[in-house]
Amino acid sequence: MNTAKSNTGGGARSVSVALAGSGGAGVMTAGNMLLEAAAQAGYFGLMTRTSGPQIRGGEAAAMLRIATHAIDGPDDRFDALIAVDWLNITRFSAEIPLDAQSLLIGDPTHGAAPEALLASGAQSVPVEFKALAKSIKGGWPNMVALGLLAGFAGIPENAVKVAIQKSMKKGGDALAASIAAMQLGMAEAQKLPQRLPLAPSEGGRSGRWLVTGNQAAGYGAIRGGVRFVAAYPITPATELLEWMAPALSRVGGTLVQAEDELASINMILGASYGGVPSLTATSGPGLSLMIEALGLGVTAEIPLVVVDVMRTGPSTGIATKTEQGDVNIALYGLHGDAPHIVVAPNSIGDCVRATQWAVSLAESLQTPAIVLSDQSFGQARAVIDRPADLAFTGRRSLAQANAKDYKRYALTDSGVSPMAIPGMAGIAYTADGLEHNERGTPSSQASDHLAQLDKRRRKLASIDYGDYWADVEGEGELAVITFGSCTGPVREAFARAKADGLSGRLISLRLLSPVQPERLNAALAGVKRALVVEQNHSAQFMRYLRGEFDLAPQLTSFHRPGPLPFRPEEVHRRLIDWSRS
Repeated sequence: MNTAKSNTGGGARSVSVALAGSGGAGVMTAGNMLLEAAAQAGYFGLMTRTSGPQIRGGEAAAMLRIATHAIDGPDDRFDALIAVDWLNITRFSAEIPLDAQSLLIGDPTHGAAPEALLASGAQSVPVEFKALAKSIKGGWPNMVALGLLAGFAGIPENAVKVAIQKSMKKGGDALAASIAAMQLGMAEAQKLPQRLPLAPSEGGRSGRWLVTGNQAAGYGAIRGGVRFVAAYPITPATELLEWMAPALSRVGGTLVQAEDELASINMILGASYGGVPSLTATSGPGLSLMIEALGLGVTAEIPLVVVDVMRTGPSTGIATKTEQGDVNIALYGLHGDAPHIVVAPNSIGDCVRATQWAVSLAESLQTPAIVLSDQSFGQARAVIDRPADLAFTGRRSLAQANAKDYKRYALTDSGVSPMAIPGMAGIAYTADGLEHNERGTPSSQASDHLAQLDKRRRKLASIDYGDYWADVEGEGELAVITFGSCTGPVREAFARAKADGLSGRLISLRLLSPVQPERLNAALAGVKRALVVEQNHSAQFMRYLRGEFDLAPQLTSFHRPGPLPFRPEEVHRRLIDWSRS
């Protein structure tokens, strides 16, 4: 049983609703307002979105989960689906699971609900959104739908009013019409065959954020010291860049839109070479184009950060859908021996800390760092507790002007050697992609090549990455090893399994490279079997674990490609069945 859905003791702890419609129907606007209203009422929430591959317009759906407690992912099913119209909604039927307890609400003037949705057993409820909206001058069907969903979930009317006012700052007749249409929708909610009002919120809204994963990553980058960004827009990373453009200007930084991904990464290489912490953001196709320049950053020891908001691949794939398919390229895509940092946040809030950490590591170790986010984080919007501040203080080691016998790539014990910034008096060096000696002079000598390879590897192995390398929770002889956006559903599945008497450990890796074999083996001490959960077709994370670690537990893979997310109950069932086998 999904205890989060229990409607005893004064209300539900979690409600999931979806709002779908064709281009121009305003479902995303209404969805964002509903999430804002939930935040105003003191609830936690998560809104993900789905759309087709069109460049603009077209059918879309806003999918929301609102809860009395912190949540990190979607629930198993949806309690209600509102379709402002039925146009192409069946494209989303697999992403919006319904059952006999769900309501399927649609406007009968647009025809009957599709058989693909009715097959779920959901109860079909007709509501004439268009006619209700027309009864108000300037009214819109999506505002009626907003009120209906708010009434279904028991979100106070005043909180919805505040959300509408924040979205429509100009006010006037349009604001009044939207509020009136919303109120009509709330009245219609009272006529529904069932409602699922939420229990009172826990703790109020003080100190909480309403943020997307892309915004969180951008904030973490700025907090880490990034002051230059160059990037080429690409779904689903574009919003990170859009958010950073004005944010950077407020802290004295600069964002440049490059002509393509090749230009963007070379721009940040140049800016970082000049002493400014720099970042670019992209998705899988863009990361492919950046690989050679990443290698240049490794051999020239120039720090930089690339945020890869993963999407479904290969090639163009499904640009608007999520997948964890870039593990291999992030870890192994650079040619030659090119040690670098790969970090993966495991929640929307963690996008702040993980990106800040990546900047700190890149700067202190003078190497490229890749942050593996994904579409389900980047384009999701959530009400979360403010992420805890972490004191990542890594800074670049700089040379002193007029240093005697300066060697840019000196073979230090730590592997890190002071970096001269162009314009420093009395010191200069060559920074290019050729192998070199300690001074930076190009060299084809085997001894220089080996010495520099050892140096670049040594600096990544020389520091203590601390406890932030992974989240390790629970105890027992069974474990789940995962990373990124799979962490939330696994954590919720463990909470349900615990209620069934099953104990186990959750290990969510945050630092994928360099590998931490001693730490992982310590986290797995006493574990006999481990389930590896990931969202890609070829079990790339499992192969990474088997290839890089000598692990005692027997590993079993639970993987599938995007875009369908893992849901807590399917992981819960797998844990229970697996524990009995």
